[in-house]
Amino acid sequence: MRKILLPLFACAALVAQAPAPKAEAKASAEIKLGTGVEKMEIQGESTSFKVAAGTKIYAWTKVAGAAESTITIEFSKGDRTSKQELKVPRSPYRTNAYRTFRKGDEGSWTVKVLAADGAELGKADFTVAFE
Repeated sequence: MRKILLPLFACAALVAQAPAPKAEAKASAEIKLGTGVEKMEIQGESTSFKVAAGTKIYAWTKVAGAAESTITIEFSKGDRTSKQELKVPRSPYRTNAYRTFRKGDEGSWTVKVLAADGAELGKADFTVAFE
């Protein structure tokens, strides 16, 4: 009887020592703003832009904790918004979206990164003026 019980106790001890599954990290997004993206890095980074009409301003983001989902990058000023939905295949994941700024778009803007359920993952404010 002892020979049978010892292996069972040894197996139970190994099971009890197994690591607990990792808790899922809260999703978040780092945001950088600039005038371009090259090799997945922001170029011309700033929070205040003095540009010619027709210039694209990019919102570069590094999303963590949202693998296999979609995010929305939203540019907004008052009641004006433009949105782009992007897939996030893994975590962390770098991606970007842009908005073309034209006359009449001067002023303070906000970029938000939103999870598929609408939760805000990150936010950045910037200003646009024209040359």
